[in-house]
Amino acid sequence: MIPNISITDLLNFNNLNIIDIRSIEKYNNNHIPGSINIPFEKLITKPNEYLNSQNRYYIYCQKGITSKKICGILINMGYKVTNIIGGYEEWITKKE
Repeated sequence: MIPNISITDLLNFNNLNIIDIRSIEKYNNNHIPGSINIPFEKLITKPNEYLNSQNRYYIYCQKGITSKKICGILINMGYKVTNIIGGYEEWITKKE
């Protein structure tokens, strides 16, 4: 089972390890504050370069579909990850 968190719940926390797996262009256009950009191709091919297996990471994409798939793959590799439901598009609607 893939853990999920809503944008509403996410906004109640500080200092989370948030990863934007969209392209660098989309990230540079706008992103969830405090997130870092690691395009999903890099994250999947070399997760050990970016992730510590002891830490929890919160992952999002544009709509939450790709990030859910990526979370499943990373969980099978032994990483602690949580999918952000609705991704960046959901954040846009809740950030006000």
